[in-house]
Amino acid sequence: MKKIQFFDTTLRDGEQTPGVNFNVKEKVQIALQLEKLGVDVIEAGFPISSPGDFECVKAISEAVKHSSVTGLARCVEKDIDRAKEALKDAAKPQLHIFLATSDVHMKYKLKMTREEVLASIKHHVTYARQHFDIVQFSPEDATRTERSFLIEAVRTAIDAGAKVINIPDTVGYTNPTEFGQLFRDLRENIPTFDEVTFSSHCHDDLGMAVANSLAAIENGATRVEGAINGIGERAGNTALEEVAVALHIRKDFYQAETSITLNQIKATSDLVSRLSGMPVPRNKAVIGGNAYAHESGIHQDGVLKNPDTYEIITPALVGVEKNSLPLGKLSGRHAFITRMTELGYALSEEEQNESFRRFKQLADVKKEVTEDDLHALILGQTQAANEEVELRHLQVQYVTGGVQGAIVRIETENGDTQEDAATGAGSIEAIYNTINRLFGQNVTLTDYRIQAITAGQDAQAEVHAVIQDEHGTDFHGIGIDHDVLTASAKAYLYASTKCQKARLKGVR
Repeated sequence: MKKIQFFDTTLRDGEQTPGVNFNVKEKVQIALQLEKLGVDVIEAGFPISSPGDFECVKAISEAVKHSSVTGLARCVEKDIDRAKEALKDAAKPQLHIFLATSDVHMKYKLKMTREEVLASIKHHVTYARQHFDIVQFSPEDATRTERSFLIEAVRTAIDAGAKVINIPDTVGYTNPTEFGQLFRDLRENIPTFDEVTFSSHCHDDLGMAVANSLAAIENGATRVEGAINGIGERAGNTALEEVAVALHIRKDFYQAETSITLNQIKATSDLVSRLSGMPVPRNKAVIGGNAYAHESGIHQDGVLKNPDTYEIITPALVGVEKNSLPLGKLSGRHAFITRMTELGYALSEEEQNESFRRFKQLADVKKEVTEDDLHALILGQTQAANEEVELRHLQVQYVTGGVQGAIVRIETENGDTQEDAATGAGSIEAIYNTINRLFGQNVTLTDYRIQAITAGQDAQAEVHAVIQDEHGTDFHGIGIDHDVLTASAKAYLYASTKCQKARLKGVR
């Protein structure tokens, strides 16, 4: 059995998804869940790209204790220096540097010759190795690179000290047959192939990212890169949860094992989905809402007789479990804390007190609190702890002529309160106009989405709101409450707080 490492780039490449913008606290929250999932390497960001990304990489480096943390850098010394500074407190730091090797990239983007590219690889990998024990090099657009030159570039990086070579299908161009052959060619032409780690980084432009990644593993790759839920640039990245489950279910074929804790997959997927504002399609493999549903009478009959007839993955394997301990308003603290522990939450005494208080409030308005409600409760609690502005009062009322009025009171973390009122064509518009007045902002609502966390009339509402400032920057907010208007106000307030912080940074 060979060991396959998992390299997660949800926080770097995943954040390059249009409309996705994690703040520092959200990134740390995701990173800690990725560590709980068992990810070997977490790509925390691109430190040189912005002060915000630098702070994210630094914060994650300080928070994560078991997984390796890496930062991205171009073949530029100042990029490497910035990454070194951001990763100085990491328990297991790594560096990921890249340089394009395809003719189209060298000619039009880099404006460099092949000789110049090879010289840059040699110099910068050597320079990086002075500061990092593990340096990963990626020949960008490898699948469209002339094969003999790709081999030469990889050998140059290895000779300079790279311990990991990543082969990226940057534009999602290849297919499993071609990608498998590429790795066989590398193995045949690089004498030290087995002395370094080879990995794959595939994009899903043609819908083959997962298949290509598995083909790489079949042909010598011992590390796979991707993102949770497959989020990322354009059509996205390899969905890591699909690769993990495929390797487990078909262990007989791949003869590979991983460090992934499979029953943490659903919790990780849900967290990334909520914080990114990207819902998981119901027909998504492994973690979609329909992944374990059976509509056909023939399928239902077979599953009832023996689940193996139509289910190759049990829901419990990936953390989709039935609530074996229903909770309601009469449930006590012990039952509640026991259930939260079963769900994988290690809460401090203070967090237990706050979460139990929130649970009792929720139980007063719901007949039964489900597992999804509990996950949402913790997410809402974590978000509330991270928010610098809190919704203290909301009142909506009909005015005249179909116009709605809203009164909103907010409180900042230093205890200051502000209140204002405005009108709108509907209740949501009135609330959002009021918040705009409170923040003195001129933004555009570009996305507004409501989804029920559970079924039933007493379901909690999860609202996602995306606003865009005058510079075209998007800010995403999420609000959870049993009242739709309150959840909507929380989502818009959270997005507005992010926008306000970005504006203040710009002023400085």
